[in-house]
Parts: sequence; C-alpha cells; structure tokens
Amino acid sequence: MGRGRAKAKQTRIARELKYFSPQTDLTALQHELSGVPHAVDDDPDEAYADYEREEAPSR
Repeated sequence: MGRGRAKAKQTRIARELKYFSPQTDLTALQHELSGVPHAVDDDPDEAYADYEREEAPSR
C-alpha cells in the first residue's frame, strides 16, 4: 500500500544518476592513465630518510 511513493523516489533517483554527467578533469585523468607520477618529489623512501638517520646508533 505505501510502495508507490517509495518506488517513485527510487525511479527518480535512478534517472538522476543515469543522466547526470559531472564535469570531468581531463588533465587529471590523462595523468592517472599515463602512469606518470603527478609530483616528482613524492618519493616514499625520501620521506623516511630523516627518521633512519635519527634512529641510527652513533658509534
């Protein structure tokens, strides 16, 4: 008995999702698909280099 309103809402939401097309950042997509790192200084090993120097035992 109360299914009509719920079904109408589901249909409306499904239709909005189907026909909604947000703006696409094509340059970001190109960078992601090309496999080229976005920033050169994002070396994960370099981020921990300072910690390794601090924890190294002094002789």
